[in-house]
Formats: sequence, C-alpha cells, structure tokens
Amino acid sequence: METYYNPEDLSKFSSISEGAPELWKKFSEWYGAVFAEGALTEREKSLIALAVAHAVQCPYCIDAYTQACFEKGSNKEQMTEAVHVASAIKGGAALIHGVQMRNAAEKIGM
Repeated sequence: METYYNPEDLSKFSSISEGAPELWKKFSEWYGAVFAEGALTEREKSLIALAVAHAVQCPYCIDAYTQACFEKGSNKEQMTEAVHVASAIKGGAALIHGVQMRNAAEKIGM
C-alpha cells in the first residue's frame, strides 16, 4: 500500500544531519537528555510523547512512540487513554478559539 508518509523513512531520520552535523549533534544530545529518567519515568515520558504525537499528527512519531511505550512497559489501554487526553486538549483548544471568533464577530457588529 502506498502512502504519503513512507514508514521506511523513520529509519532515515538521522540523514537530516547531512549538511548540518553540529546541529544534529546538539539536537540528539538534547533529545536524549529530555527522554532520560528524571522527575518523570521514561515510561511516562513515552506516553506523553505518544499523546503529543497524536496532537501534532506526526505519523512517524506515532509509530516510534507506540513502540517506545510498549518497550517501556505501557499497555494498549494506557496508550489509548493518553491519546484521548491529547484529543480532549486539542478539541478544547479548538473550542476556546470560538471565543476569539465571537469577539471578532462582535467587533464587526454581528
């Protein structure tokens, strides 16, 4: 099946370093530090990343963090709940922008 996003491209992520290896190095170090165990466990961070991946609609991230969640000990029920949390926040964010629309409509005189 052909798709716009090629799942095989996920394994090519590091090729973005070509032409800017120092920036890739800095990103990789920062990224590694972000996902290291800290106040949050690696499992919790993976669940957050999975939820954010859905909110920003990145299919590569969804694939990667689904795998990471399983590797860190999350189950499908926890992952599904995390996706619902992201969906609720994204839906609420869309709705609260309705206040912006209503304010603009009032200025126009509607």
